[in-house]
Amino acid sequence: VDLSGWWAKSTHHPPTASSVPAVRREASTMSYFIAAISNGGGAPEQAYRKMQSAGACPEAPFAEMFKFEVPSLMVGTLDSLMTLSDDLVKTDQIVESIVRKIEKTGIELSGGKKDLTVGGVPANRYIQQFAWDYAKYPNRRQLKELVSLISGGVAAVDEELKQLGTSFADKQVAHQEAKRKKGGNLMVADLNDVLTEADMKDLTLHDTDYLKTVMVAIPKALKENFLSNVESLASNLVGYGGPDWSRDPANLGKEVKFGALVDRHSKTGSPVVPGSVVQVKQDNETLLFAVTILRGQYEAGYYEGEEFQPGAKVDFLAEFEKACKEKRYILRPFEYDPSQADKSAMALEQLKVEVDGMKSGLTRWCKTHYGEAFVAWMHIKVIRVFVESVLRYGLPVDFTAVLYKVKTNKELELTKALDRALGSNDDDVKDDDEEYHEFVLLKFEP
Repeated sequence: VDLSGWWAKSTHHPPTASSVPAVRREASTMSYFIAAISNGGGAPEQAYRKMQSAGACPEAPFAEMFKFEVPSLMVGTLDSLMTLSDDLVKTDQIVESIVRKIEKTGIELSGGKKDLTVGGVPANRYIQQFAWDYAKYPNRRQLKELVSLISGGVAAVDEELKQLGTSFADKQVAHQEAKRKKGGNLMVADLNDVLTEADMKDLTLHDTDYLKTVMVAIPKALKENFLSNVESLASNLVGYGGPDWSRDPANLGKEVKFGALVDRHSKTGSPVVPGSVVQVKQDNETLLFAVTILRGQYEAGYYEGEEFQPGAKVDFLAEFEKACKEKRYILRPFEYDPSQADKSAMALEQLKVEVDGMKSGLTRWCKTHYGEAFVAWMHIKVIRVFVESVLRYGLPVDFTAVLYKVKTNKELELTKALDRALGSNDDDVKDDDEEYHEFVLLKFEP
């Protein structure tokens, strides 16, 4: 079956690397072309010499050329090959993107050094010595199944990378947060890490049913304002109204009201205990004060008809914290524990050990799976060459493929030289703004 005439008339041209959106890379050290031409019934050696003369000889010194093995694969139907040709372009892009992700992760973890290999050799040497892996990818399977096998394996690698990367990133965040608290100012640092025995020696901390000593951190610029207003913070929070227990003669003999008959909020004030404010510590930006407040108060029960409604205790801590925030004061959570500083230091060290361990593990994973993904990528390219060659040159399968290692900045010159020698005399024929050649050509960068 000769499809060459049909192919030339068809609008379905084989995609080249230049017609496919490339995966962006920081830098490129080399590029490769895979080219395939029909043997035309002649010996493969003739086609090989023709392609060597086209771009890898003294007269056309644009590349170094290598033989490129394309195995005998299952052809199937014309329709299936055309569909597969389109799908292979997308699969090629997806597999390449996964290779790049593993590469980028490995380089970042290694501090910018690329020491990733494919089967123990550098990627460029693997490409130049490429041999189809018949054990892993049996060549007698249907092409669609073969592509699914390859892409499925790489997709599983990608999913594993996502999970490992997420776990590592979460652990890094936890470590950075712990370091931030350890080295931060009094607004964010764990107070048990920064308050020493000397700081706490003369400080009385109250933590009873009625009183609570809290730590308040403020910017240094607000010190004067804080000291002048702290005892009036949340001034409408506490109810100080009640029976007149004074010995005022004017009230003698009058009935004294108790419980629900008394309006506790007829007189209100702040929960801050007068004279309890003590500066505990300071740093370059922040002051830390200990403030003792009323912890809460009891609202008396009452009768509703014949039924008694029990009283309830009202907690002031949350409302006092809210009042502090409105003034840009930060109520710091604090339960004094002299041993906490050592515990925090040990926890920080443990996080560092875990981060280092996960980094080493992920680095090893990248070194192992980079090669696996790269091998899969090259096999997809070989399948592309096979499919496009069959569609272009027809059956029986009779073509020769080679690999060009392009010399630095010689990509355009090599492309034009190949067009002149292997195709028409028109350089870089364009069709719908896509690069088109009269032979099979794939371009890529490892």
